[in-house]
Amino acid sequence: MSSDPAADKEIRTHKFDVINRQQTCRLKLPLLRRIITELLKECSFEKKVELSFCLVTPSKITRLNEDFLKHGGPTDVITFDYSHPGREEISGEVFVCIEEAVLQAIRYRTFWQSEVVRYLIHGVLHLCGYDDQRAPARREMKRAEDKLLAKIGGKFDLRQLGGLAKRKTV
Repeated sequence: MSSDPAADKEIRTHKFDVINRQQTCRLKLPLLRRIITELLKECSFEKKVELSFCLVTPSKITRLNEDFLKHGGPTDVITFDYSHPGREEISGEVFVCIEEAVLQAIRYRTFWQSEVVRYLIHGVLHLCGYDDQRAPARREMKRAEDKLLAKIGGKFDLRQLGGLAKRKTV
């Protein structure tokens, strides 16, 4: 046994995919991957992590929202937790609608890139056990979300994630 406690600690792995299925905005995926890596580090997962982050269109997120959550219309982020209680891993998918991020950024007078990162954080917080179904839990989750966004925003210039895609003119 080593005298170094850090050497004795089991090394956990964080594996994730980023799948871009939208064309509303151009994204710098290498930067997005670095941001997600930092997010997972900040969440200090004690378990193995295997996630997919899917950037999707309004029609895709609407189908997911209606089919799985029984809510009508589009939404900003949906998280599916595939983890099994008692197992040593966190597994799931986080779906983010980029177009909703653009709309919400206008509404809240912020950058759409910041909204995208907020949605990624929100999805990961659900996987950490946060719930937003009731007001007290929703406030607690919002505080955690704001804190993580400030930390990540302090380490990365989120506006560098990309720009709006050019629309084809007819």
